[in-house]
Amino acid sequence: MSFKGKVVLITGAGAGIGKATAERFAAEGAGVVVNSLSVSAAKTAEGLAKSGHPVLFVQADVSKEADAERLVAETVTRFGGLDVLVNCAGIVLGGTIEDTTLADWQRTMETNATGVFLVSRAAIPHLRARGGGAIVNVSSVAAVKGVINRAAYSASKGALISLTKSMAADLIKYGIRVNSVSPGTVHTPSLDQRIASSPDPEQALKDFIARQPMKRLGKSEEIAAAILFAADEDAGFLNGANILIDGAMSL
Repeated sequence: MSFKGKVVLITGAGAGIGKATAERFAAEGAGVVVNSLSVSAAKTAEGLAKSGHPVLFVQADVSKEADAERLVAETVTRFGGLDVLVNCAGIVLGGTIEDTTLADWQRTMETNATGVFLVSRAAIPHLRARGGGAIVNVSSVAAVKGVINRAAYSASKGALISLTKSMAADLIKYGIRVNSVSPGTVHTPSLDQRIASSPDPEQALKDFIARQPMKRLGKSEEIAAAILFAADEDAGFLNGANILIDGAMSL
């Protein structure tokens, strides 16, 4: 697997899966653009730059049309093109269909689904200009399995799988492959924050582990490996697929 000379844009690259993915692409020789809503991905960029990797940090809100377009424009200005887009930015807000507020529903959809639409739409002309490329959308096992207290999140991630298939069908004629990767419960800083904010953090951790049949949480690096596989030209026959990397949680 090698991405030497390729340009990769990763949204939500400040921590967890996005950060691990940026590090893996850089290690494989890619020029990497890391994005986050806050300045968190700047630390990812600093680490990669210190290791001698070509990298650019762009702070942007992917749910805003102007920001999404600027993100892609700055990528192309810095590196001269784009070969791979990884839509990893996302939020997890708890709530059942009864107690989810309209504001939380809209915020979840805008970040997790609309953000993918906006960044992908801005990126596609540049992928076409390169003669093709790959888009990888990070969905979730919650898209295919009922998970309690995750109504808006599950709906937004389910939308991503459907969008992935539609995009793959539309873009196949341009040599652009589109796939999604659906993780199970992964040990990330975001999960740590949710555990710490729960009434009983120790029990919350046990509950998260208990819902994983392998009796452990996933690692960001494991999800990153699946993302790189989906983007790799060696997996060129993979298109319109959803890769479940969930520790058998969907069984």
